[in-house]
Amino acid sequence: MKKYNFYNDYSTGTHPNVLEAIVKFNDEQDAGYGLDKFSNEAREILWDKLGSKNVDIHFVLNGTQANTIVLSSILRSFEAVIAVSTAHTNVHESGAIEATGHKIIDVPSENGKLTPDLIMEVLANHYGEHMVKPKIVFISNPTELGTHYTKKELEKLKGICKKNNLYLYLDGARLGQALVEKDADLNLSDLPHLVDAFYIGGTKNGALFGEAVVLINDDFKKDFRNVLKQRGALLAKGKLIGIQFKTLFENDLYFELAKKSKYLADKLREGITQLSYKFLTDSRTNQLFPIFSNKIIKKLKKNYGFYVWTKIDLDKSAIRLIISWNTPESAIDNFLSDLKSLSK
Repeated sequence: MKKYNFYNDYSTGTHPNVLEAIVKFNDEQDAGYGLDKFSNEAREILWDKLGSKNVDIHFVLNGTQANTIVLSSILRSFEAVIAVSTAHTNVHESGAIEATGHKIIDVPSENGKLTPDLIMEVLANHYGEHMVKPKIVFISNPTELGTHYTKKELEKLKGICKKNNLYLYLDGARLGQALVEKDADLNLSDLPHLVDAFYIGGTKNGALFGEAVVLINDDFKKDFRNVLKQRGALLAKGKLIGIQFKTLFENDLYFELAKKSKYLADKLREGITQLSYKFLTDSRTNQLFPIFSNKIIKKLKKNYGFYVWTKIDLDKSAIRLIISWNTPESAIDNFLSDLKSLSK
């Protein structure tokens, strides 16, 4: 049996406060399909955090569902998505967007982030009626490589999108991590001014399941509940997600959990750095990509679960370590201790 699995941040269930709330209100009857009092209370709390009631909030089951429904609902048949090659929607959603008839124009990026220059390159190479027309810029914050966008970077992306009549959509599966990163200078209340739509990830930050889709641009809002129903995303027992988001945000539990996983990730990063190892990316979030020799990786795998992310050369590879909101600090200490022993 392994000492600990660093595979992902959703292997365990949910925060005890969330579970307690679900049990407490389990027998209470209410309206279905997200029209219950708990979902409405969760929306009120989120509207307050966002600093605006001029946004529509819908609760769905998972991130792939959120991405696919929001993007496909706004795109015309000949319009496409711009995303980095490592984007979740491009790699890990089994062609969900393509299955709706829309092309993803993927561009390489060393740190997993899009820039205005990369977007302009795509626009320069897609023109006329013989090619798909780029319409939505897809980003994740944090990215699939653990890096994050600063407020200033998002402002630049929003500017280039507005100038070129593009929508900007943000995948927030691990949004909590980006919001507690100090050098990002980013708050939840900034997002309604920076993107056209996004979702707040609950699954990877304390929820049992569920994400909150936030629609800012009025173009996204029309008949969206009809779209949700048609795509099988209008959950009859919607109150179960409403209860979770109400619990996570009413006393800022969501941010506290993100801070906890970031603290542990920082500790692990510093410990690995002190042992003179390098990283694939400069991640300041809960995803780390240290580079080890293949021999050390083989030995670490006996006691820890993680993915080998990419080969660096014949002798070294980068692995991915993900720290969860409920990762015990002892798991970090044990990993660093074992790595130190293997490094001698």
